[in-house]
Amino acid sequence: MQHLSKLLEIEKSNLAWVLRLGLQGLRAQLEEARNKEARNKDARDPGMPACEELLRELDMLLEPAFEPVPLEESKETASPSEEESSLEEDSLEENEYPFDPVPPPPEELKLSRLRESLIEDQKLSEYVGKVELSDSKDAILWNEVQRLLLRVPEREADSWRTQAINLAKEVGFSITEAKKSLIPLPLIGNFSQDKQVIYPGIKVNGNDKVGLYWSERQGFDSRLAKEKLEGELNLLAGVVYICLKFIEIDSNLNHALKSVERFRVISLNEESQKDRYSTALIDRFGRAITADKSADPVKILRGRLDLDEAIHSLVYYPPADRFSWWGKLQQQARDTLQQVADRARQAGHQVQVRSLWGSFANVSSRSKDDLELDSGGTPGEVSACLRVYAKIDEEVLPGRVLFRSLR
Repeated sequence: MQHLSKLLEIEKSNLAWVLRLGLQGLRAQLEEARNKEARNKDARDPGMPACEELLRELDMLLEPAFEPVPLEESKETASPSEEESSLEEDSLEENEYPFDPVPPPPEELKLSRLRESLIEDQKLSEYVGKVELSDSKDAILWNEVQRLLLRVPEREADSWRTQAINLAKEVGFSITEAKKSLIPLPLIGNFSQDKQVIYPGIKVNGNDKVGLYWSERQGFDSRLAKEKLEGELNLLAGVVYICLKFIEIDSNLNHALKSVERFRVISLNEESQKDRYSTALIDRFGRAITADKSADPVKILRGRLDLDEAIHSLVYYPPADRFSWWGKLQQQARDTLQQVADRARQAGHQVQVRSLWGSFANVSSRSKDDLELDSGGTPGEVSACLRVYAKIDEEVLPGRVLFRSLR
């Protein structure tokens, strides 16, 4: 839309004249079709609201500050002298567009009360740190709010979600669980059987996907596996798929995967970090599949430990609560480690696998290359267990944690 405005407002431009004629014709066709649909009492076209918005935008575009010169008139005009042409070129270089484009009117944010309420909520900030939410569009804001609530304990999240739904209804939004309006995630284990809809959507103009749900038809990323997976690997494929999906839809995610970035928790908004982490996650899943085919219980366990570390190194800052939706999703993946460890024990190996939680002072002897945080969680305690501690026969594999500093 910005480039349309710029071209339309260039004085004595043949290109602007051609564009204006085209837009006027488009507007006339849309208006005729709109009026025809309005007379149809049997069914209302779902595109009517969007069409009304488009017509208003076209009206704004087609309000010129001057009349462009038609092609025929410009052909009859004498060619300027070389000196005049040079002056015009110099003028254009100094000011490429002689008129500032008219910006489109900002969209009214109906959910502003919801946004302000959550930003000011001190209890919420204890879980997620400083609350920053979009003020541009209701669809974007709703998704940001709901994804934020996936990081806090589920009981508290349900309370805030009820508040959000009530405030949305107060300003005229309808709450929807219609699948066509929600983003699908693949069913995984028992975790996805509790609620089919992860969080509901609101009805907005356009085709915004506002909401999340578990879908039986949603397949996995083709980069993960070519063949059908069973049991633990099928569940892990679902978790990895969701990790990759959230990397694309949630700008608040970070990672602390040691093989990619050893010394800090780093935002995935950096494109290079996003690519490197996603590649490492997919690679570790592939190696876990390869190890599983070897029938060597120790090799399988090592592959799963590496994959588990990659999954749990995808973190928020501060980390999501262990009993939040996000925490429970990751725990689903970690629970499969015990099954692999049991099979290694049955094969005669001495195996220990331990998640590191609680006081950092008590677990630091079993961890290595830990990272210190200045917010989230309880000072002096582990905020996230990135890698479990493991011992396979005589070999010790240290864990790795994020912990809240005492300062």
